[in-house]
Amino acid sequence: MENFPVINLEKLNGEERGATMEKIKDSCENWGFFELINHGISHELMDTVERMTKEHYQKCMEQRFKELVATKGLEGVQTEVNDLDWESTFFLRHLPQSNISEIPDLQDEYRKVMKEFALKLEKLAEELLDLLCENLGLEKGYLKKAFHGSKGPNFGTKVSNYPPCPKPDLIKGLRAHTDAGGIILLFQDDKVSGLQLLKDDQWIDVPPMRHSIVINLGDQIEVITNGKYKSVMHRVIAQTNGNRMSIASFYNPGGDAVIYPAPTLVEKEEDENNNSYPKFVFEDYMKLYAGLKFQAKEPRFEAMKAIESNVNVGPIATA
Repeated sequence: MENFPVINLEKLNGEERGATMEKIKDSCENWGFFELINHGISHELMDTVERMTKEHYQKCMEQRFKELVATKGLEGVQTEVNDLDWESTFFLRHLPQSNISEIPDLQDEYRKVMKEFALKLEKLAEELLDLLCENLGLEKGYLKKAFHGSKGPNFGTKVSNYPPCPKPDLIKGLRAHTDAGGIILLFQDDKVSGLQLLKDDQWIDVPPMRHSIVINLGDQIEVITNGKYKSVMHRVIAQTNGNRMSIASFYNPGGDAVIYPAPTLVEKEEDENNNSYPKFVFEDYMKLYAGLKFQAKEPRFEAMKAIESNVNVGPIATA
Protein backbone atom coordinates (compact mmCIF):
# COMPACT_ATOMS: atom_id res chain seq x y z
CA MET A 1 0.00 0.00 0.00
CA GLU A 2 1.18 3.51 -0.76
CA ASN A 3 1.83 5.62 2.31
CA PHE A 4 -1.23 7.61 3.29
CA PRO A 5 -0.19 11.29 3.15
CA VAL A 6 0.57 12.88 6.53
CA ILE A 7 1.24 16.63 6.52
CA ASN A 8 3.11 18.36 9.35
CA LEU A 9 1.66 21.89 9.25
CA GLU A 10 4.45 23.28 11.45
CA LYS A 11 6.83 22.78 8.54
CA LEU A 12 5.08 25.57 6.63
CA ASN A 13 6.93 28.02 8.88
CA GLY A 14 10.49 26.96 7.98
CA GLU A 15 12.75 25.94 5.15
CA GLU A 16 10.60 22.91 4.37
CA ARG A 17 7.63 25.07 3.32
CA GLY A 18 8.12 24.35 -0.40
CA ALA A 19 8.26 20.59 0.10
CA THR A 20 5.23 20.70 2.44
CA MET A 21 3.17 22.71 -0.06
CA GLU A 22 4.15 20.20 -2.75
CA LYS A 23 2.99 17.35 -0.50
CA ILE A 24 -0.36 19.08 0.08
CA LYS A 25 -0.70 19.57 -3.71
CA ASP A 26 0.07 15.90 -4.40
CA SER A 27 -2.43 14.82 -1.71
CA CYS A 28 -5.17 16.99 -3.24
CA GLU A 29 -4.45 15.81 -6.80
CA ASN A 30 -3.93 12.11 -6.14
CA TRP A 31 -5.72 11.23 -2.91
CA GLY A 32 -8.45 13.78 -2.08
CA PHE A 33 -7.49 13.05 1.53
CA PHE A 34 -4.60 13.81 3.89
CA GLU A 35 -3.89 13.68 7.61
CA LEU A 36 -2.70 16.76 9.52
CA ILE A 37 -0.40 16.81 12.52
CA ASN A 38 0.83 19.88 14.41
CA HIS A 39 -2.27 21.69 13.17
CA GLY A 40 -2.47 24.18 16.02
CA ILE A 41 -5.40 22.66 17.94
CA SER A 42 -4.25 21.70 21.43
CA HIS A 43 -4.07 18.02 22.39
CA GLU A 44 -5.73 18.91 25.68
CA LEU A 45 -8.81 20.31 23.91
CA MET A 46 -8.98 17.27 21.62
CA ASP A 47 -8.74 14.89 24.59
CA THR A 48 -11.59 16.74 26.32
CA VAL A 49 -13.75 16.63 23.18
CA GLU A 50 -13.11 12.89 22.85
CA ARG A 51 -13.81 12.10 26.50
CA MET A 52 -17.04 14.12 26.58
CA THR A 53 -18.25 12.74 23.23
CA LYS A 54 -17.77 9.16 24.42
CA GLU A 55 -19.45 9.92 27.77
CA HIS A 56 -22.40 11.52 25.99
CA TYR A 57 -22.81 8.48 23.74
CA GLN A 58 -22.82 6.06 26.69
CA LYS A 59 -25.19 8.17 28.74
CA CYS A 60 -27.66 9.41 26.10
CA MET A 61 -27.36 7.46 22.86
CA GLU A 62 -26.16 3.89 23.39
CA GLN A 63 -29.47 2.56 24.71
CA ARG A 64 -31.40 4.32 21.91
CA PHE A 65 -29.15 2.69 19.32
CA LYS A 66 -29.64 -0.78 20.86
CA GLU A 67 -33.41 -0.28 20.79
CA LEU A 68 -33.27 0.79 17.13
CA VAL A 69 -31.23 -2.31 16.24
CA ALA A 70 -33.74 -4.53 18.08
CA THR A 71 -36.75 -2.82 16.42
CA LYS A 72 -35.31 -3.32 12.94
CA GLY A 73 -34.12 -6.88 13.67
CA LEU A 74 -30.59 -6.02 12.53
CA GLU A 75 -28.82 -8.51 14.82
CA GLY A 76 -30.05 -11.42 12.75
CA VAL A 77 -29.78 -10.17 9.16
CA GLN A 78 -28.75 -12.79 6.61
CA THR A 79 -28.44 -10.64 3.48
CA GLU A 80 -26.65 -7.36 2.78
CA VAL A 81 -28.39 -4.23 4.12
CA ASN A 82 -28.21 -1.37 1.59
CA ASP A 83 -30.66 1.17 2.98
CA LEU A 84 -29.18 2.14 6.35
CA ASP A 85 -25.90 2.63 8.18
CA TRP A 86 -24.65 1.14 11.45
CA GLU A 87 -24.08 4.50 13.12
CA SER A 88 -25.45 6.64 15.92
CA THR A 89 -25.25 10.37 15.13
CA PHE A 90 -26.30 13.89 15.98
CA PHE A 91 -25.60 17.17 14.17
CA LEU A 92 -24.39 20.56 15.37
CA ARG A 93 -24.65 23.71 13.27
CA HIS A 94 -22.10 26.50 13.86
CA LEU A 95 -22.52 28.89 10.89
CA PRO A 96 -24.31 30.98 9.82
CA GLN A 97 -26.00 30.55 13.24
CA SER A 98 -25.20 28.06 15.98
CA ASN A 99 -27.86 25.64 17.20
CA ILE A 100 -25.70 24.09 19.95
CA SER A 101 -27.87 25.59 22.70
CA GLU A 102 -30.95 23.88 21.20
CA ILE A 103 -29.62 20.30 21.03
CA PRO A 104 -31.24 18.24 23.81
CA ASP A 105 -29.29 16.12 26.32
CA LEU A 106 -25.95 17.94 26.00
CA GLN A 107 -24.26 19.00 29.22
CA ASP A 108 -23.39 22.70 29.36
CA GLU A 109 -19.68 21.93 29.61
CA TYR A 110 -19.88 19.75 26.49
CA ARG A 111 -21.68 22.53 24.59
CA LYS A 112 -18.95 24.97 25.60
CA VAL A 113 -16.14 22.61 24.57
CA MET A 114 -17.74 21.82 21.19
CA LYS A 115 -18.17 25.55 20.48
CA GLU A 116 -14.49 26.15 21.23
CA PHE A 117 -13.45 23.17 19.08
CA ALA A 118 -15.65 24.41 16.19
CA LEU A 119 -14.01 27.87 16.28
CA LYS A 120 -10.55 26.27 16.01
CA LEU A 121 -11.69 24.04 13.14
CA GLU A 122 -13.28 26.97 11.30
CA LYS A 123 -9.97 28.85 11.47
CA LEU A 124 -8.05 25.76 10.32
CA ALA A 125 -10.48 25.22 7.39
CA GLU A 126 -9.93 28.78 6.19
CA GLU A 127 -6.15 28.43 6.50
CA LEU A 128 -6.33 25.25 4.42
CA LEU A 129 -8.49 26.88 1.75
CA ASP A 130 -5.82 29.57 1.35
CA LEU A 131 -3.09 26.92 1.05
CA LEU A 132 -5.17 25.30 -1.70
CA CYS A 133 -5.50 28.72 -3.41
CA GLU A 134 -1.73 29.17 -3.28
CA ASN A 135 -1.12 25.78 -4.88
CA LEU A 136 -3.77 26.42 -7.55
CA GLY A 137 -2.47 29.89 -8.45
CA LEU A 138 -5.71 31.49 -7.24
CA GLU A 139 -5.77 34.79 -5.33
CA LYS A 140 -5.58 34.42 -1.56
CA GLY A 141 -9.15 34.33 -0.24
CA TYR A 142 -10.67 33.12 -3.54
CA LEU A 143 -12.16 29.88 -2.16
CA LYS A 144 -13.45 31.52 1.01
CA LYS A 145 -15.18 34.18 -1.11
CA ALA A 146 -16.52 31.55 -3.50
CA PHE A 147 -18.17 29.83 -0.51
CA HIS A 148 -19.49 33.04 1.03
CA GLY A 149 -22.87 33.67 -0.59
CA SER A 150 -24.87 36.42 1.13
CA LYS A 151 -24.65 35.06 4.69
CA GLY A 152 -21.23 33.41 4.83
CA PRO A 153 -20.41 29.70 4.72
CA ASN A 154 -22.36 26.81 6.21
CA PHE A 155 -20.31 25.08 8.89
CA GLY A 156 -21.53 22.12 10.91
CA THR A 157 -20.40 18.97 12.68
CA LYS A 158 -21.68 15.41 12.47
CA VAL A 159 -20.86 13.58 15.72
CA SER A 160 -20.96 9.82 15.12
CA ASN A 161 -20.34 6.63 16.99
CA TYR A 162 -19.98 3.30 15.22
CA PRO A 163 -20.79 0.64 17.82
CA PRO A 164 -19.63 -2.99 17.60
CA CYS A 165 -21.52 -4.71 14.78
CA PRO A 166 -22.34 -8.45 14.72
CA LYS A 167 -22.51 -8.59 10.89
CA PRO A 168 -19.93 -6.14 9.46
CA ASP A 169 -19.87 -8.07 6.16
CA LEU A 170 -23.60 -7.32 5.68
CA ILE A 171 -24.00 -3.81 7.17
CA LYS A 172 -21.67 -0.87 6.53
CA GLY A 173 -20.95 1.66 9.25
CA LEU A 174 -21.48 4.25 6.51
CA ARG A 175 -22.09 3.38 2.86
CA ALA A 176 -19.68 4.60 0.16
CA HIS A 177 -20.17 8.21 -0.96
CA THR A 178 -18.38 11.44 -1.82
CA ASP A 179 -19.05 14.48 0.36
CA ALA A 180 -21.23 17.14 -1.26
CA GLY A 181 -19.66 20.18 0.32
CA GLY A 182 -16.33 21.96 0.52
CA ILE A 183 -13.61 20.87 2.91
CA ILE A 184 -14.13 18.30 5.66
CA LEU A 185 -12.11 18.13 8.89
CA LEU A 186 -12.35 14.83 10.78
CA PHE A 187 -11.29 14.06 14.33
CA GLN A 188 -11.47 10.27 14.45
CA ASP A 189 -10.90 7.56 17.01
CA ASP A 190 -7.22 6.71 17.31
CA LYS A 191 -7.81 3.10 18.40
CA VAL A 192 -10.76 1.76 16.41
CA SER A 193 -10.31 1.98 12.62
CA GLY A 194 -12.91 1.71 9.88
CA LEU A 195 -12.63 4.69 7.52
CA GLN A 196 -11.55 3.73 3.99
CA LEU A 197 -11.11 5.66 0.74
CA LEU A 198 -11.20 4.41 -2.83
CA LYS A 199 -7.93 4.90 -4.71
CA ASP A 200 -7.09 3.21 -8.01
CA ASP A 201 -10.09 0.87 -7.50
CA GLN A 202 -8.74 -0.31 -4.13
CA TRP A 203 -10.18 0.42 -0.70
CA ILE A 204 -7.41 1.88 1.46
CA ASP A 205 -7.56 2.35 5.24
CA VAL A 206 -7.25 5.88 6.60
CA PRO A 207 -4.94 5.13 9.53
CA PRO A 208 -6.07 6.15 13.02
CA MET A 209 -3.45 8.53 14.44
CA ARG A 210 -3.63 10.19 17.83
CA HIS A 211 -4.40 13.95 17.79
CA SER A 212 -4.47 14.17 13.99
CA ILE A 213 -7.14 15.84 11.86
CA VAL A 214 -8.05 14.03 8.63
CA ILE A 215 -8.91 16.35 5.72
CA ASN A 216 -10.92 15.42 2.66
CA LEU A 217 -12.25 17.43 -0.26
CA GLY A 218 -15.90 17.61 -1.25
CA ASP A 219 -17.69 17.92 -4.60
CA GLN A 220 -17.65 21.75 -4.52
CA ILE A 221 -13.84 21.85 -4.47
CA GLU A 222 -13.84 19.53 -7.49
CA VAL A 223 -16.16 21.91 -9.37
CA ILE A 224 -14.30 25.12 -8.45
CA THR A 225 -10.91 23.58 -9.34
CA ASN A 226 -12.44 22.25 -12.60
CA GLY A 227 -11.45 18.70 -11.62
CA LYS A 228 -7.82 19.43 -10.75
CA TYR A 229 -8.70 18.27 -7.24
CA LYS A 230 -11.35 15.57 -6.93
CA SER A 231 -13.73 14.46 -4.22
CA VAL A 232 -13.11 10.79 -3.41
CA MET A 233 -15.44 7.93 -2.52
CA HIS A 234 -15.08 6.80 1.08
CA ARG A 235 -16.92 4.55 3.52
CA VAL A 236 -16.85 3.28 7.09
CA ILE A 237 -16.51 -0.43 7.74
CA ALA A 238 -18.32 -1.54 10.89
CA GLN A 239 -16.20 -3.53 13.36
CA THR A 240 -17.14 -6.48 15.57
CA ASN A 241 -15.12 -4.99 18.46
CA GLY A 242 -14.76 -1.45 19.76
CA ASN A 243 -16.89 1.68 19.44
CA ARG A 244 -15.41 4.10 16.86
CA MET A 245 -15.82 7.84 17.45
CA SER A 246 -15.97 10.17 14.46
CA ILE A 247 -16.40 13.95 14.63
CA ALA A 248 -16.63 15.30 11.07
CA SER A 249 -16.91 19.06 10.52
CA PHE A 250 -18.06 20.33 7.12
CA TYR A 251 -17.00 23.78 5.90
CA ASN A 252 -19.44 24.26 3.03
CA PRO A 253 -20.63 27.08 0.78
CA GLY A 254 -23.55 29.23 1.90
CA GLY A 255 -26.90 28.08 0.56
CA ASP A 256 -27.14 30.86 -2.04
CA ALA A 257 -23.46 30.76 -3.08
CA VAL A 258 -23.07 30.26 -6.84
CA ILE A 259 -20.50 27.54 -7.51
CA TYR A 260 -18.60 27.28 -10.79
CA PRO A 261 -15.07 26.57 -12.04
CA ALA A 262 -12.54 29.32 -11.35
CA PRO A 263 -12.07 30.96 -14.78
CA THR A 264 -8.27 30.75 -14.60
CA LEU A 265 -8.53 26.94 -14.21
CA VAL A 266 -10.69 26.43 -17.31
CA GLU A 267 -8.95 25.80 -20.62
CA LYS A 268 -10.45 27.80 -23.49
CA GLU A 269 -11.21 24.67 -25.53
CA GLU A 270 -13.07 23.10 -22.61
CA ASP A 271 -15.25 26.17 -22.28
CA GLU A 272 -16.03 26.25 -25.98
CA ASN A 273 -16.81 22.53 -26.06
CA ASN A 274 -18.88 22.76 -22.85
CA ASN A 275 -16.65 20.16 -21.21
CA SER A 276 -16.09 22.05 -17.99
CA TYR A 277 -18.03 21.57 -14.77
CA PRO A 278 -21.49 23.11 -14.23
CA LYS A 279 -22.50 26.40 -12.58
CA PHE A 280 -25.18 26.13 -9.90
CA VAL A 281 -26.52 27.45 -6.62
CA PHE A 282 -25.17 25.33 -3.75
CA GLU A 283 -28.55 24.65 -2.11
CA ASP A 284 -29.88 23.30 -5.43
CA TYR A 285 -27.00 20.83 -5.50
CA MET A 286 -27.76 19.80 -1.91
CA LYS A 287 -31.40 19.10 -2.76
CA LEU A 288 -30.26 16.77 -5.54
CA TYR A 289 -27.55 15.19 -3.34
CA ALA A 290 -30.03 14.38 -0.56
CA GLY A 291 -31.62 11.70 -2.72
CA LEU A 292 -28.47 10.51 -4.50
CA LYS A 293 -25.78 10.60 -1.78
CA PHE A 294 -24.79 6.96 -2.13
CA GLN A 295 -24.49 7.07 -5.92
CA ALA A 296 -21.75 8.31 -8.24
CA LYS A 297 -21.19 12.08 -8.36
CA GLU A 298 -20.90 12.37 -12.16
CA PRO A 299 -24.67 12.10 -12.85
CA ARG A 300 -25.20 14.80 -10.18
CA PHE A 301 -22.86 17.13 -12.07
CA GLU A 302 -24.63 16.33 -15.34
CA ALA A 303 -28.03 17.02 -13.79
CA MET A 304 -26.79 20.41 -12.55
CA LYS A 305 -25.51 21.20 -16.06
CA ALA A 306 -29.00 20.64 -17.41
CA ILE A 307 -30.45 23.40 -15.22
CA GLU A 308 -27.51 25.83 -15.14
CA SER A 309 -28.84 28.19 -17.79
CA ASN A 310 -30.90 29.97 -15.11
CA VAL A 311 -27.94 30.76 -12.83
CA ASN A 312 -26.59 34.31 -12.75
CA VAL A 313 -22.89 34.42 -12.04
CA GLY A 314 -21.27 37.59 -10.73
CA PRO A 315 -17.51 37.99 -10.40
CA ILE A 316 -15.95 36.92 -7.13
CA ALA A 317 -14.39 39.94 -5.48
CA THR A 318 -11.30 39.01 -3.49
CA ALA A 319 -10.14 42.47 -2.50
